[in-house]
Amino acid sequence: MSTFDKREDAFENKFVHDETLRFKAKARRDKLLALWAAEKLGRTDLDAYVAEVLAADIEESGDEGVFLKIRKDFDTAGVARSDHQIRRAMDELMHRAMAEIKTTG
Repeated sequence: MSTFDKREDAFENKFVHDETLRFKAKARRDKLLALWAAEKLGRTDLDAYVAEVLAADIEESGDEGVFLKIRKDFDTAGVARSDHQIRRAMDELMHRAMAEIKTTG
């Protein structure tokens, strides 16, 4: 195996590792976000609400599905949070999730 092939394999392995890490962190972030939103909404059925938020991610892939679910729920319940506040919580919780994944695996 040439040096070039070894470098190519190393880059591919790093890419796979980074994508796996990001996938796990996003799932953890979505759960943390659901718990954050449930607190603001006064919901006590935490497991059910987490499942609803995770389903929103499946229905509309990516961050937008989760954001729209939280936005709609806040609007319906009269929870005063701006789009910026929700997106900031998403960003902060993603950083937290990434840190947790890196330390716990």
